Amino acid sequence: MGVSAWLYGDPRHVLYPRNSTGWFCGIGPNKPNVLYFDILKCATSINIMATALNGLQCPTTQVCVEECPSSFWAVGVGSYLPDVKPASVFNQSLCVPSVDLAKTTLVILNLLEFMKRDNIFLVYSTEQKSSSPLLFVVTPVHLSPLSGLLIAMVVSLLFLLLLRFTAPVMVWVLIIGVLGAGAYGIWHCYWEYDNYKNSSSSITNVGFTTNFSVYLQVQETWLAFLIIISVAEAIILLTLIFLRTRILIAIALIQESSKAISHMMSALLYPLITFVLLLVCVAYWGATALYLATSGGPIYRVVALNATNDECKSINGSVSCDPQNFTSSDYPGCPSASCIFIRYNNEGLLQRNIFNLQIYNAVAFLWCVNFVIALGQCTLAGAFASYYWAFTKPDDIPMFPVCGGFIRSLRYHVGSLAFGALILTLVQIVRILLEYIDHKTRSAQNPVARFIMCCMKCCFWCLEKFIKFLNRNAYIMIAIYGKNFCVSAKNAFMLLMRNVIRVVVLDKVTDLLLFFGKLLVVGGVGVLSFFFFSGRILLPGSTFRSETLNYYWMPIITVVFGSYLIAHGFFSVYNMCVDTLFLCFLEDLERNDGSLQKPYFMSKNLMKILNKSNKAPKKGKGKD
Repeated sequence: MGVSAWLYGDPRHVLYPRNSTGWFCGIGPNKPNVLYFDILKCATSINIMATALNGLQCPTTQVCVEECPSSFWAVGVGSYLPDVKPASVFNQSLCVPSVDLAKTTLVILNLLEFMKRDNIFLVYSTEQKSSSPLLFVVTPVHLSPLSGLLIAMVVSLLFLLLLRFTAPVMVWVLIIGVLGAGAYGIWHCYWEYDNYKNSSSSITNVGFTTNFSVYLQVQETWLAFLIIISVAEAIILLTLIFLRTRILIAIALIQESSKAISHMMSALLYPLITFVLLLVCVAYWGATALYLATSGGPIYRVVALNATNDECKSINGSVSCDPQNFTSSDYPGCPSASCIFIRYNNEGLLQRNIFNLQIYNAVAFLWCVNFVIALGQCTLAGAFASYYWAFTKPDDIPMFPVCGGFIRSLRYHVGSLAFGALILTLVQIVRILLEYIDHKTRSAQNPVARFIMCCMKCCFWCLEKFIKFLNRNAYIMIAIYGKNFCVSAKNAFMLLMRNVIRVVVLDKVTDLLLFFGKLLVVGGVGVLSFFFFSGRILLPGSTFRSETLNYYWMPIITVVFGSYLIAHGFFSVYNMCVDTLFLCFLEDLERNDGSLQKPYFMSKNLMKILNKSNKAPKKGKGKD
C-alpha cells in the first residue's frame, strides 16, 4: 500500500523525493504530491544511529504523483490469467517511470515478484477517486476504541485501589494455583509413566530419532518429567514454609502502596508528563539530525536510465545539472537522460564532520531520554517517600506531594539524575554499536565470531538491566536523603544486599500481581472489544454489526494495544511506589527501634507481622 503526503515547503529538497522527469514534487507540472511505497519501512527503521547517518531517508521507493490515492485495492484472481495486460490492472501514474506498463512483456505474476524483490512498483487500481485531502471524521467506530481505552483506564485504577483489600487473597490464590498446577503435573506424569511402563515402551526400542514426538511415547521421558516437576514442587513448598513471614511483609507493602496511591491519585497522571517530555526529546533529535543530514547543498548529475542504448553510453554521471531547468531535449539521442540527485556536498568543515556530529546527536538523544525517565522516577519516589515518612497518616502527608517531588528534583537533584542517566547512556551506546557491527558483518562472520558477538551482546544486556535497577534505587535514596548519586547508589545497593531475600520475595510477588493485573485489563478489554466489533454484542441499529466493518480486527488491535499502554503506565507508577516504600521500610527498620526518640514510621500491620511496636502513640485524627 502507499501513503501520500502533501508538500508544505522543503527548501533543501530532502524531505520529499524527485521523480525521473527532473521536476521536484510540488514544483513540476501536475505532480504536486509524493507517494511512499511502504510507509511501514519508515517506522521500522529503529536504529537511531544508522537512521541518522542515512540522512533520515525513508528506506522505500518514493514517486511524485498527480493525485493522492484514496482507495485500497488488491490484484484479483482473474488478473493472473495470461491474456490480462498489466496496463489494465495497474496504474502507470503510481509506478516509477522506469516501468512502462504498455510496453512490458511481463505478466501480472512476474510484475508482482519484481515488485516484491526490488520494491519499485506499487499496486493500485486504475480507477482513482478525487484527490481532495482526506479529512479525519469522528465516527462511532472511533468513539468505540476510545470507550474501550476508557474502560481499560477505569479497570486499571480499580485494580490498584482494590489491592488494598484483595492483595492477600490474590497472592495466596495465585500461589495455591501454582502448587495445584504442579500437583496435577506430577499426577499426569505418573499416569503416563505407568501406562507406558505397563506397555513396555522403552527408549531402547526407539533409539535416536529427530522426531521428538516419539520420545513422548516412552516411559523414561515421563519419568524424567515426573522427577523434575516433583523437585520443583518440593522447592516451592519449602520456600513457602521458610519465607512465609517475608511473603506476609510483601503483601503488607503492596497493601500500603495501594493506600499511598489512594492518597495521591495525581501520581497516576505523571506518565503523561514523561510522555510529553519524551516527545520533545524525539522532536529535537529528529530536527537536529535532519539539519545535519541536509547541511550541504544538493548535487545533481545527468544520468541515463536506459544504459543499454548506444547513444546513452556517453552519459556517465559526471555532468552537473539543474533539475528545475533540465530538459531531456538537450540529449536527443538519449530520451531517458535525467537530472537526478546524487548526494549532498561534503566540502567544508561542518560537512566533513557530519558523521561525528550525528553520533554526538544520538548520544545526546539517549542521554535526554534517560534523564527524563530518571526525573520521573525521582519525582514519584519523593512523593511516595513523603507518604511513608508522615508519622500520622494522612494528616502529615504534604499537600501536592507529586508537584513537590518534581520541584525538588529539578532544584536540587539535576546533577545526580544527569550523571546516572549518563552511565546508562554509555552502556546503551555500546549495545547499539554492537548491534550495528553485527548487522554490517553478519554475512562475513564465522561461528566463533557469531558466538563471541552473541556473548558480548548478552553481557551488555545484563549490564544495562543491572544499571537500570541500581539507578532506580539510587534515585529513591536521592529523593529520601538528598545525597549525590554515588553515595545514594552505594547506600541503596548495600541496603538491598543486607536484605536480599526480602528483595527477591517482594520483587517476585509484585511481578506476579502486576502480571495478573495486566492480563486482567488487556485480556478483559480485548475479549470485550472482540465481541463488540464482531457484532456478537448487538446494539440498537446496525452501526456495529460485523458486516458494516471491512476489517474489525483493526479496532480490536488498537484497543488491545492502547489498553496495554494504559495498564503499563498505571502499573509502572504502582511498581515505583512499592519499591520506594520498600526502601523506606528497610531504612525504618535499621534506623529506628520504636523508642520515644526513634519511633517506627511503618504501618501497624507491618509492625504486627514483625512483632514490633512504638512506645510513643500516634497523635492526631488521622488513620494509619
